[in-house]
Amino acid sequence: MNPEEFRAAAHELVDWIADYRLRVDDLPVRSQVHPGEVRAQLQTPPPETPQSFSDLMSDLENVIVPGLTHVQSANNFAWFPANSSLSSVLGDFASTGLGALGITWQSAPALTEVEELVTEWLRELTGLSPEWKGAIHDGASTAALVALLIAREKASNLSLAGAGLQGEAAPLIVYSSPQAHSSIVKAALLVGFGQSNLRMIEVDETTFAMKPESMRAEIEKDIALGNKPAAIVVAIGTTGTTAIDPIKESIALGKEFGIWVHVDAAMAGSAMLLPECAPMFDGVNEADSISWNPHKWLGTSLDCALLYVRDVELMIRVLSTNPSYLKSGVDGEVTQFKDWGLPLGRRFRALKLWFHLRLDGAEAIRARLRRDLANAQWLAEQVAATQDWEIVAPVSLQTVCVRHIPKAMAGDWQAIDAHTQNWVEAVNASGKAFITPSVLQGHWMVRVSIGVLGTEREHVTNVWNLMQEAAQPLNSSGFKST
Repeated sequence: MNPEEFRAAAHELVDWIADYRLRVDDLPVRSQVHPGEVRAQLQTPPPETPQSFSDLMSDLENVIVPGLTHVQSANNFAWFPANSSLSSVLGDFASTGLGALGITWQSAPALTEVEELVTEWLRELTGLSPEWKGAIHDGASTAALVALLIAREKASNLSLAGAGLQGEAAPLIVYSSPQAHSSIVKAALLVGFGQSNLRMIEVDETTFAMKPESMRAEIEKDIALGNKPAAIVVAIGTTGTTAIDPIKESIALGKEFGIWVHVDAAMAGSAMLLPECAPMFDGVNEADSISWNPHKWLGTSLDCALLYVRDVELMIRVLSTNPSYLKSGVDGEVTQFKDWGLPLGRRFRALKLWFHLRLDGAEAIRARLRRDLANAQWLAEQVAATQDWEIVAPVSLQTVCVRHIPKAMAGDWQAIDAHTQNWVEAVNASGKAFITPSVLQGHWMVRVSIGVLGTEREHVTNVWNLMQEAAQPLNSSGFKST
């Protein structure tokens, strides 16, 4: 494909994307294909000669689109928002079109310096102090992995320069919440701490936040056993219920016992743009690292996660490699992002943020976040005021956790759990909305996660009506009336 052929095809593709975004709310939210169905429709020998762009676009429309769950739909309330603002789509398009290679500053000076700029912009917008420095990663999972690598090396006095963890006399311990994202456990295991050295701290039965007194007890117990506390992971906006772990108390314990404190705010980090949400993050400036994903609620297209640290020198000592073929005369003057994360080569992800922030502006983003918070509170009020429905966790952000318990099922948790999964599936199978069930305190509940770019009050009203219709009416035996 030459540049002129690309020009024509790109115009057609952009028109198609714009049309898709205009009609996405009318499509079934959850994909309705069966396993293997997409591949079966595309299964051919590898192309030996060029195929027509029109044939490719036909497959995109008729095979790929039905094979997607449409997370950009205003009727999507599943998981957490995975927003892809069209302004950031343009940045992603530009990034791929430029084809820049980000291995060192010298390989793409603009890539490095725009990343420095946008991470600084978001540091300012979120109220972090100037001592924080950030880099873009593919996701919060990788950011957590990097943070725990640094924590490991701090606790082991840079053991990577010697025998590594195998040379440590005492096990290194990580403390986290059972409500935290699964990526935290995965990161701790990949970093080498080991399952037996993870401590899941007891949470409050109402707020589902970690109990500082329980964390202290676990730390003191480990020290008494000869173990070495290495990291505390504080979750702000846990996956299941958006619980807010105690930042100040966790940091105080970290300082007292010399433990690295990482704050995981993958979805909730966007709320740092709102002054009224500042109390949720009170004390965060004293943490050692914090990660959050603009590619969730903020609206920058996947993949775009931020990791900020205060001790950049330690991070570079842990992650730096300096092969001779990458050395240059400006090494001491510039940021080398290859030493701030796992990969050597990096995409020009910063362009997505740069386009997004310049074309949309922080003011509009704040207004949208406030809209979502208000819609979540509205839904919570409707649920709380409706017979047989209950809110099962505090609504601290934009996710509302609910359960429907018909009188005929009261106390019969086996029946309630089956009923919950049945009515959720009825909503999702309708194609009119998508919500996700989750287990809380051993029993099923439903998360309604509000935050897609196009989701307005009317869409929240519609999903609430669908939920009620799917769960009722029930007769005295607990079955739907005819």
